[in-house]
Amino acid sequence: MAKAKKLTSKQVGLTYGFRSGLEETIAQQLKQAGIDPKFETLKLPYRVEKNHTYTPDFPVGKRIIIETKGRFQTADRMKMLEVKKQHPEYEFRFVFNNSNARISKVSATTYGKWCEKNGFKYADKVVPQEWIEEILKEK
Repeated sequence: MAKAKKLTSKQVGLTYGFRSGLEETIAQQLKQAGIDPKFETLKLPYRVEKNHTYTPDFPVGKRIIIETKGRFQTADRMKMLEVKKQHPEYEFRFVFNNSNARISKVSATTYGKWCEKNGFKYADKVVPQEWIEEILKEK
């Protein structure tokens, strides 16, 4: 009898709509807390020389948006600064695979330090319980 093949995180993402294992983990955590994760259901326009659209990972509550990141590249950081500036009605928070990862090989700045400098809350691997409590209060 053939052994069942385990799906990779990419295959799970393609099957269930997530592009990473971290997104899937956060969705499961939010569901278990009684929060509908609403994965990528919101589109926010923003402009940098021309019009763009940002689709946040988890628009939860009335104003909190949770973005999951494994890699946090320069273009993503620039986009998030613009979206934050153009949509002050939302609070953008990050859940990283590793907030201690450096933003580049030559920089001492980590993803977490970048968030602190730019006024974003962040966590590693899971949504902190205090965020879940805030989201539930907003319902």
